[in-house]
Amino acid sequence: MKLYSNRFAPSPRRVRMYAAEKGIALDVVEVDIAAGETQAPGFLGVNPLGELPTLELADGTRMHESLSICRWLEEQHPEPALFGRSARERALINGWVDRLMFRLYVPMVNVFRHTHPYWATRIEQLPAWGEAERATVRREFGALDAALAGREFLAGPALSMADIVAFTTVDFGKPSKLRAGDAEPHLRRWYAALNARPSARA
Repeated sequence: MKLYSNRFAPSPRRVRMYAAEKGIALDVVEVDIAAGETQAPGFLGVNPLGELPTLELADGTRMHESLSICRWLEEQHPEPALFGRSARERALINGWVDRLMFRLYVPMVNVFRHTHPYWATRIEQLPAWGEAERATVRREFGALDAALAGREFLAGPALSMADIVAFTTVDFGKPSKLRAGDAEPHLRRWYAALNARPSARA
């Protein structure tokens, strides 16, 4: 399987980290977003939206969207179960994933897009919106800290896709100078443990 990816973008990183935790081998094709490769005709033939990641199967089937890719891989490689085994576990994990995507990932991306110099010549930035979203991220950091008090993982006794989504999103805060601080000791402890896993280097 071929994964069109980018080393720094959080969405393809979700897939790489997930695959590393599962022991799934992927042939990673690096696509340079900064150089405009995602908008080049060759890549648009792979993904007309010009976005990453894309998973290409041996028969030529192409799948887009990180969570859809991971859910498909989960059906092909059910162990270890990162989306849960029972209906209850799957509901709890998917609930966390949805929450993280809407309440943490989207605001984090908005902070980056509307406050970072990288985007100054690429989009019409709205700095006030970016700063408002920064406050949203900080509130969600506090909520995650409270949820992780006395817990090793977000959605149960073992690592799940919820942890992978949360970790790759929190880590994406670096370019926007959004980091867990002294007010979030549980989030900092959890982050350090996730960062120590080999899959964090995938």
